[in-house]
Amino acid sequence: MVTLAEVAQHAGVSASTVSYVLSGKRSISVTTRQRVEESIRELGYHPNAGARALAGKRSNIIALMIPLRTDMYVPVMMEIAIAVATTARLHGYDVLLLTGEEGPDAVRRVTGSGLADAMILMDVELEDDRLPLLRGTDQPSVLIGLPADTTGLTCVDLDWTATGALCVEQLATLGHRDVAVIGEAPAVYERHTGFAERTLDGLRSRSRELGVRLLHRPCEGGYDAMASTLARVFDERPTTTGFVVQNESAVEPLLALLRQQGRAVPEDVSVVAICPDQVAVQASVRLTSVAIPAQEMGRHAVERLVAKLDGRDADEVVLIEPELTVRASSGPAAS
Repeated sequence: MVTLAEVAQHAGVSASTVSYVLSGKRSISVTTRQRVEESIRELGYHPNAGARALAGKRSNIIALMIPLRTDMYVPVMMEIAIAVATTARLHGYDVLLLTGEEGPDAVRRVTGSGLADAMILMDVELEDDRLPLLRGTDQPSVLIGLPADTTGLTCVDLDWTATGALCVEQLATLGHRDVAVIGEAPAVYERHTGFAERTLDGLRSRSRELGVRLLHRPCEGGYDAMASTLARVFDERPTTTGFVVQNESAVEPLLALLRQQGRAVPEDVSVVAICPDQVAVQASVRLTSVAIPAQEMGRHAVERLVAKLDGRDADEVVLIEPELTVRASSGPAAS
């Protein structure tokens, strides 16, 4: 590691002069500043983050809190994380990744250590127990997700309520009147995770408006769980002709089971998914779907956070409008 003293020796100035150039606490002549900055570049000097925090300077680190749970689709979470890291680097920030399920303790650790300048929180619940701590600190933060109460918070998310409504509209337009929703794992709803709850709200409210009968069944994903869930759906609602799937792990098992039962997609049953485009186009039947804009969500979150760090942005809620792409899995309801 190159030290501040080595930079000073290389530039032919005192260590205090290098410190003043870095901190901006004193006026330094243009010539001296340029000489110090050139030495910093040549030697590859990086100020110690802890020392900079103690001096009241920025660490140029953003903490990303992304609990990795077994009941969540990790590839989407990591795609958002990569977008956050890439965008942060463009703005001169590095990302500290916190993947544990510590909740408020993780927020306390970040705000108390001074290691990170700001925070981005994912996997947001409607009544998230991290939020009181965020509202009580001056450290900027952005949520990728929408809690029940957004007062005093900056949030970026897909408009999940509109997403649910869009899926039902697509099936209703094609004449489907009995629709089953294959949802996330039960634990996701037990935690009242924002995206799942809001999607369900959109599905239910639009179904009532359109006269569609809706049946919602959470599913762990995987073949055995999907087989059990599908059997329950057709036992309870034999006239089901449309499915909305918000569970990437259940997509291919659902399609396989429908084939085994002799139900052709889309001739007998239509399927609309809420999933990444990659999942939709690589399925055994190319799925009509609403894409999850993971990269856009990550980019927006960092841009809002950098604006807050620079004092250019107030708290706001940014909802990304959903887009539905029609593919081979949806068609007119069978007569």
